[in-house]
Amino acid sequence: MMAAILFFSFVTLILLGVPIAFSLGLSSLIYILLNDISLTVIAQKMYSGIDSFVLVAIPGFVLAGNLMNQGGMSERLVKFADGIVGFVRGGLAIVNVVVSMIFAGISGTALADTASEGPIIIPAMVRQGYDPDFAAAITAASSTMGPIIPPSVPMIVTGTILGLSVTKLFVGGMIPGIIIGIIQIVLCYYMAVKRGYPKGELKPIKEIWATFKEAVWAILLTAFILFGILGGVFTPTEASIVSVLYGFCVGMFIYKEIKFKDIPRIVVESLRSVAAIMVLVGFANTFAWILASEQIPQMIAKAILSISSNPIIVILLVNAVLIFAGMFMETISAIIILFPVLYPVLQSIGMDPIQAGVMMVLTIVIGVITPPVGVCLFVAANIANISLVRITKAIFPFLVGNLIVLLLVSYIPALTVYLPNLLLGR
Repeated sequence: MMAAILFFSFVTLILLGVPIAFSLGLSSLIYILLNDISLTVIAQKMYSGIDSFVLVAIPGFVLAGNLMNQGGMSERLVKFADGIVGFVRGGLAIVNVVVSMIFAGISGTALADTASEGPIIIPAMVRQGYDPDFAAAITAASSTMGPIIPPSVPMIVTGTILGLSVTKLFVGGMIPGIIIGIIQIVLCYYMAVKRGYPKGELKPIKEIWATFKEAVWAILLTAFILFGILGGVFTPTEASIVSVLYGFCVGMFIYKEIKFKDIPRIVVESLRSVAAIMVLVGFANTFAWILASEQIPQMIAKAILSISSNPIIVILLVNAVLIFAGMFMETISAIIILFPVLYPVLQSIGMDPIQAGVMMVLTIVIGVITPPVGVCLFVAANIANISLVRITKAIFPFLVGNLIVLLLVSYIPALTVYLPNLLLGR
């Protein structure tokens, strides 16, 4: 009965337009008041939810991403990638994917990727003759590599709440992220040839070299983070702080696009993003504690396993639940609420912990580009000034491509487990 009231209040608040963080907090408050539980529990559970050294990486990477974006990194990456593949039919669409693969190592979130790259590359694609719906669709679709290719905010949260190695999750996401990029590049080329999209001119080596020298600092940061973490030089949390210093120095002294007067604004913007995430994590942890006390995870696990104990069917059911949730829920809140519920189900069928973590992150991220309410679809559609219906039709091939990768990750453990075991040991 109490669990039903909890869910009813939560869903009602969301339907009324209350932000999901406060919907979690208010529904938890209603449950606690009805059960005559001390209100100090809310403060205790919120604090315990954010009291993690690993979570310090989130403000670090958010600030680093903003510094890099404000410092002109995205534009330089676009110019460099355009010099490399811009001469191919549909080259600018391929540039879109390539930039997302590189920028994924900086932003770490799908929404940040779409919001930062979209205003630059979508208008450029439209000016070259691409359909606006196609330009918006590939921008939203390619952003899904952000949470998969390290560093990744969703991976950090997943590792924290499930007690998994964040470094292994980072490495485990590398191969799936690259496969997604390759599939999207192939789709871009095929659709460009079919629709007669333009191709640019082959740039002189001298010009390509010049754009490379401009973009090399962005590329070096991604490599620096990865090799630093894998080499044991620093932890993911320490890497986020190093990224902030790196981003500040590059934007201030090398690109010279960040002025001292810009720093307060960049910091405030970053603080707003981080505060929203941390409040969400805190309230979601309180909500998750209530679910655990009501034994909801055990009930859901029992319900799934009662349908079938076949690992193939169980994985499909878990993926279906997460994609559906990802369509309607913010990524971090969905991770905190659902992953502790569904992770034991995957453990019960013998799935490797790192494979399970990467698979669940990939699944929930696919939800952000899944109609009707994928958040990245809204952002990309707004930038391109098109309707949600148009981008929904255009996103379909890329969505199918992501789902194919999801199936590969779900049923081929080596895609997510081989590299972590090879580089970091079992």
